[in-house]
Amino acid sequence: MKRIYNHILREKRGGRSMKNTINIQDQFLNQLRKEGIQVTVFLLNGFQLRGYIKGFDNFTVLLEVQGKQQLIYKHAISTFAPERNIQFETEQ
Repeated sequence: MKRIYNHILREKRGGRSMKNTINIQDQFLNQLRKEGIQVTVFLLNGFQLRGYIKGFDNFTVLLEVQGKQQLIYKHAISTFAPERNIQFETEQ
């Protein structure tokens, strides 16, 4: 019975289990962090912050701006604009 249920769940998700789904947001932010790429963060209120991503979780991004850390809630962010394009692998 469990096997049938798992098969149905995979079919509803386009044949992929949740474990295998691609999280582009996390991959993008992690690549910016690992490569130390400067990024401009556009907030919904119109402010722009330019700095380096030091960490992130499901709800926040830790940005270092001019040597000071700022914790930004993701729901306040509109756009990330890195200073250069990044390359990251996606699972097919």
